[in-house]
Amino acid sequence: MSRRPDPLAQVSDFDIRLLKIYRSVVECGGFSAAENVLGIGRSAISQQMNDLEQRLGLRLCQRGRAGFSLTEEGREVYHSALQLLSALESFRTEVNGLHQHLRGELNIGLTDNLVTLPHMRITHALAELKDRGPDVRIQIRMIAPSQVEHGVLDGSLHVGVVPQTSPLSGLEYQPLYSERSLLYCAVGHPLFYADDQQVDDLRLNSQDAIAPTFRLPADIQAHYQALHCTASASDREGMAFLILTGRYIGYLPDHYASFWVQQGRLRALKPAQRFYDLGLSWVTRKGRRPNLVLESFLQNLAATR
Repeated sequence: MSRRPDPLAQVSDFDIRLLKIYRSVVECGGFSAAENVLGIGRSAISQQMNDLEQRLGLRLCQRGRAGFSLTEEGREVYHSALQLLSALESFRTEVNGLHQHLRGELNIGLTDNLVTLPHMRITHALAELKDRGPDVRIQIRMIAPSQVEHGVLDGSLHVGVVPQTSPLSGLEYQPLYSERSLLYCAVGHPLFYADDQQVDDLRLNSQDAIAPTFRLPADIQAHYQALHCTASASDREGMAFLILTGRYIGYLPDHYASFWVQQGRLRALKPAQRFYDLGLSWVTRKGRRPNLVLESFLQNLAATR
């Protein structure tokens, strides 16, 4: 019985191009949304995906009136493609490093709503990197902290910024920021116009509140355990949406909430007592290969303290 040949016994430049298009389609959530990112029409994208499926001998995604969705094989191919493309970029940056000229990609994973921090350390470090390497392609993904850590571990991300919780083995953490979160309510909430001195803990803790679904240190989790949490959110923007309904209270970073505070739409409840400070760290993989683009960015980040 003859053995069926491997569909990708030889990986060509054409295959790499198809995989990059597939990555963009998956991250955009469909063909239509990927048109602007890729600069080609939907019919051309569809043809490229058909070519990739035939090349792999696998059905990667469902598309049609029901919408776009990945098959189980499609999800596996996407994660494998991320690792392959990351390895190619690592090779490119290593070779470019021999010439001391910055080229290639920097893939960063960030938790949401850090841009309003007054320190702007990430922004300044990215500006310095772009000045030194005008050809560097910077890609930022706004995802949950656990996804940031896993992305750095599997090589699809070069660096990430996450809250300081229990560290994962295989990763290195360096302190970056500290942000203060206060307990907020919005216009329309019964406590919005209440005098803080007349709001006792029993009344405050009985209000409908929001709990985060992302990991936090145990001492910070205690702040949420004291509240009557009847809703949850995967990120700070989701928490802001619920607080702004005027039906919930919840914690938000003060730098992020300040826009609505200045508009008179949010107020902090008992800010002298109800607050917590959360450290944020940048994270990289232990034993990573030399990467001139990444090392330059990390040096810029450290220099902006």
